[in-house]
Amino acid sequence: MCVFFQEGIEAEKKAISFFSKLRNELQTDKPILALSDQQPDTQIWNQYLDYQKTLLSNGEEPSWFRSPWLYVECYMYRRIQEGMCLSPPISGFDVFEDVKKESFFQSQPAMLSLCAHLQELKGKMSGFSNTEVREEIHKLLQVSLWGNKCDLSISGGQDNSQKTSVLSSLEDFKAFILVDDMDSLWNILLRNRDGNNESRTRVDIVLDNAGFELVTDFILADAMLSLNLATEVHFHGKVGPWYVSDTTKHDYDWTIQKCLATNNKWMSKCGQTWKENLKKGRWVYHQHLFWTLPHEYCTMAEVAPDLYTELQKSDLVLFKGDLNYRKLTGDRKWDYTVPFSEALRSFHPAPLCSIRTLKADVQVGLQEGVGERLSAAETDWMISGKYGVIQFSPVV
Repeated sequence: MCVFFQEGIEAEKKAISFFSKLRNELQTDKPILALSDQQPDTQIWNQYLDYQKTLLSNGEEPSWFRSPWLYVECYMYRRIQEGMCLSPPISGFDVFEDVKKESFFQSQPAMLSLCAHLQELKGKMSGFSNTEVREEIHKLLQVSLWGNKCDLSISGGQDNSQKTSVLSSLEDFKAFILVDDMDSLWNILLRNRDGNNESRTRVDIVLDNAGFELVTDFILADAMLSLNLATEVHFHGKVGPWYVSDTTKHDYDWTIQKCLATNNKWMSKCGQTWKENLKKGRWVYHQHLFWTLPHEYCTMAEVAPDLYTELQKSDLVLFKGDLNYRKLTGDRKWDYTVPFSEALRSFHPAPLCSIRTLKADVQVGLQEGVGERLSAAETDWMISGKYGVIQFSPVV
């Protein structure tokens, strides 16, 4: 025991030294270094660094201040992984685990409210008309949207939990939804509800944050199944700690278990249902290295053809959050009015929708003049999280 404890202390010192060096590299605009940890994605990352070098001239090296922001930001989190991988026996430690768990517990009152709402909904949904079902799924899509505000990578790891019920604020928040394509989603989901008992509708959710947002995604997925809008929901998470609060398999399983064990009958009932959904294959969890690579999604068919083929099996893919939006659009400075489907370029595996609150300075698909009007009134409208989009693109 003492030997293992001492090994842990030495590993911690080694990791801290690594992170101190990494911080200095970042602050002083040092060249981007190749990875050395021999993980399954190490070669892919190093090949991408070689690609970045080809974009420069006169022997320049990619560096922290002069390389594309999306690339170096992802690279920073990958280097954090490298620091842990090179520090056994703590290599598998999630450096963000404590703040993710704290955010979950801080948001419990809001989660309890959502779980109670879902159980109440289930109690009366058997007699719902399609109009009533549409109204309810619209509510839960908006809850999932505003749940995306709880992003620890934006708050620097500081408390960014949801303290109050989102449901009571939906009407007030509607004015801040800049693109509302919920009816396009409804039209896809309605096919399953109006189909025969043998019809199949698969919805995929590419997850963003653990904590409150993940629970809003669970609530949405549960409702889709219960309202006969989908027959199966597939979740996609990260292979390791990423962007502070991004969902990993451990976060996914831990959240279901904590909801199940909560001393609240509604939340516990939700946890039990979600556990059963996994057991019965109505919920399926996937993880893939591609989600933690620096590549734009238009390269998925080439870089990760297996993942692209998997998404092609879906009737509707929901991409949660800012990082997914940035990779969908290449993090480029598009004109505000450029159609979303055009900004996706060749990425069209299935009908897809981005559900995000704006926390990065890229946005497409707005009506003429909206972006300019907002820029004149609020200089931080693209990064404040105040505005949101539910933005759809069919297969082109």
